[in-house]
Amino acid sequence: MEVASSGPTPTTPRKKMTKQLTGKRDDTELHSAARAGNIVAIRDVIDGAGEEELVELLAKQNSAGETALYVAAEYGYYEVVREMIQYYDMVAAGIKARNGFDALHIAAKQGDLEVVKVLMEAHPELSMTVDMANTTVLHTAAAQGRIEVVNYFLDAESSLATIARSNGKTALHSAARNGHVEVIKALLSMEQGMTARTDKKGQTALHMAVKGQNLEVVEELIRADPLTVNMVDTKGNTPCT
Repeated sequence: MEVASSGPTPTTPRKKMTKQLTGKRDDTELHSAARAGNIVAIRDVIDGAGEEELVELLAKQNSAGETALYVAAEYGYYEVVREMIQYYDMVAAGIKARNGFDALHIAAKQGDLEVVKVLMEAHPELSMTVDMANTTVLHTAAAQGRIEVVNYFLDAESSLATIARSNGKTALHSAARNGHVEVIKALLSMEQGMTARTDKKGQTALHMAVKGQNLEVVEELIRADPLTVNMVDTKGNTPCT
């Protein structure tokens, strides 16, 4: 993980600095300071902004739809995120980039537990945010095999395991497809009945595991629920046909 740099206080006048640091990404000065992991520069920008200006600045999105908080979270600067999140309300913290992810989602995807904890401690409600496909932060972490983050979210809000994407796939489906056996064990420890959940194609997590060709995952799912071996999808196929 990259360590956030406190760095020297920028000496360039603010207006000139903004002009120098914004470019094709359409970053604000706050984006640029967050991207550099420079806490001193971030404090300088925040302290120099009026109340209304600060609200606008915190919510400002660059050309990729990213807020400065998102940028800090993406880079894994947990100290910077800790500094910035105290100024963000729930709405601003949950602003989505063009990829559909907010700051918590991108931290979950990357398995950055420290950043996840900082964001969740400030705004626990962020755990229930979803992207454009109704993907939860738990689902995002599970699909990437981020077991520490998965366990953290399950402890914080176990009901996340039951929320399906718009295509009907649960976190268990995605973990099975991608061969993440430890994630599967964690999910099943919270909700054993998830093995029989089907997506919009009528496919279970076992169907996904067979597609992923991971024998350990297949065995784990069959051990959890042997009856799923005979479950058919909308085309009449069992997991093994």
